[in-house]
Amino acid sequence: MINNQNMSKTGRISGLFFFLLIGLATFQANAQDTGEDELGAWYMYFGMNRISDDWSIHSEAQFRFYETTSNFNQLLLRTGANYHISERAIATLGYAYIWTDPTFEDEPLQDAAFAGNSIDEHRIFQQFLLYNQVGKFKFEHRYRLEQRFLSQEFSANTTVTDTQHRARYRLQITYPLGDTFFINWYDEVFINLQSPIFGQNRLYLALGAKLNASTSIQAGFLKNSFTGADFNRLQLGVFFNPDLRKKDVQS
Repeated sequence: MINNQNMSKTGRISGLFFFLLIGLATFQANAQDTGEDELGAWYMYFGMNRISDDWSIHSEAQFRFYETTSNFNQLLLRTGANYHISERAIATLGYAYIWTDPTFEDEPLQDAAFAGNSIDEHRIFQQFLLYNQVGKFKFEHRYRLEQRFLSQEFSANTTVTDTQHRARYRLQITYPLGDTFFINWYDEVFINLQSPIFGQNRLYLALGAKLNASTSIQAGFLKNSFTGADFNRLQLGVFFNPDLRKKDVQS
């Protein structure tokens, strides 16, 4: 039997997130025809599938746009094996594939030397998560090392390859607003292990909602800062963390 009360609650949550996204879109003031001045969007899925007491599988897909619903920028697919050291510590070894269109223009560039210059990246990463709580504030510390294998193809039958290494640290804080809603904030710094040292910084603030024990959603705003450039992005994320461990059946 369908629970009408749960349906009504889900409808109110969906409506709230719709109006939140509309409100955030108003920040796109004085936009110019450049990638930096446009308000883009990232649409994301994250999953942690627990398969045993010690192991879980990470799954992730991100679709990133220079503008909110058009001008595709980047596809990111990531997976990994998580080893649960304890309830407060997780180690991960994983792989990611990233396809990037580095140009903002909607139309293909007319210069044959630069037309179709997409970037393919294969990435191996090692990660360590630490959790702690102070009062109602939940803290997550994420340490990540990445080995990046990049290939950029140009239309003139030219391929440029490069290998880069990077370290990342993210501090994330979550604060509950009752049983359903919560606020999520993080700051993440990227440090290159080759020149230049500074890679980027991401500052994020979002409103989240728990739909059930395994599913939550977040809608927020990200400022992605590089040396001399800042990009503003809306983010809409779905988090699905089912427990796939076999349960003991007692007669």
